[in-house]
Amino acid sequence: MYDYDLLVVGSANADLVIGVERRPGAGETVLGTDLAVHPGGKGANQAVAAARLGARTALLARVGDDDYGRLLLDSQQAAGVDTVGVLVGGAPTGVALITVDPSGDNSIVVSPGANGRLAPGDVRAAASLFHASRVVSTQLEIPLETVVEVVRSLAPDSRFVLNPSPPRPLPPEVLAACDPLIVNEHEAKVILGDSCVSERPEDWARILLAKGPRSVVVTLGAEGALVASSSEGVSRVPSVKVDAVDTTGAGDAFTAALAWRLGTGESLTGAAAYAARVGAAAVTKAGAQASYPTAAQAEAL
Repeated sequence: MYDYDLLVVGSANADLVIGVERRPGAGETVLGTDLAVHPGGKGANQAVAAARLGARTALLARVGDDDYGRLLLDSQQAAGVDTVGVLVGGAPTGVALITVDPSGDNSIVVSPGANGRLAPGDVRAAASLFHASRVVSTQLEIPLETVVEVVRSLAPDSRFVLNPSPPRPLPPEVLAACDPLIVNEHEAKVILGDSCVSERPEDWARILLAKGPRSVVVTLGAEGALVASSSEGVSRVPSVKVDAVDTTGAGDAFTAALAWRLGTGESLTGAAAYAARVGAAAVTKAGAQASYPTAAQAEAL
């Protein structure tokens, strides 16, 4: 019935990465390593991660008519992603400036570029992609009005997955479609706002669920993740212990793996456990897309 296991609607950036001994404070200059350029962006990352695991994947995104745009298209096609939905032109390709410290933690500044031109009309024009996709995943590195249009364009039986990053308040229409809403600690607190009356992640999950999503996943880094739904309650998924090299893009790998496994009929808890292995594998190598495992590599963890 479906041509695609997963349609990703989202950003495509060139990641400009510099290693640093420590991330600079306000007004401070630090020296770093040589600049490395990698294909990235939350949407493009998710599409590559899913395709590498074996999911039939399509990407709806916008890149510039420039070298970075060609880098991103080449990366998608090499991973097996269908790029029929990738639009070219309108602005320069988005760029993410990333510093990575010796522990693998990163700080990121994003220039949206063409991602900011991915418009509701582009979503409406891609209606055939939505009707051909079992699961649709998106993020907030594209305009919020475009995300709203994604929700309105969903096929009746498809599933919607949202990682609200960078976080901002979400309209009820979007929250109600999420199955699941996937947030880390920072994103959870922003979306909860004044409702964040507890420091317990279990409480965050319950309060977020009460705001309308059909299910919620709270990622906790080395502490694993929490999953919450009205049918399964709240439960914890343990992490997989690995030596972290670079956490860039690990959350995107987690989200892609979770979305794909949900589309195969796996339970939320089971899909999150699988996604935790994929995310763990991703932090053991430098870069985002270059670090994503195959299904065999993920199962080996």
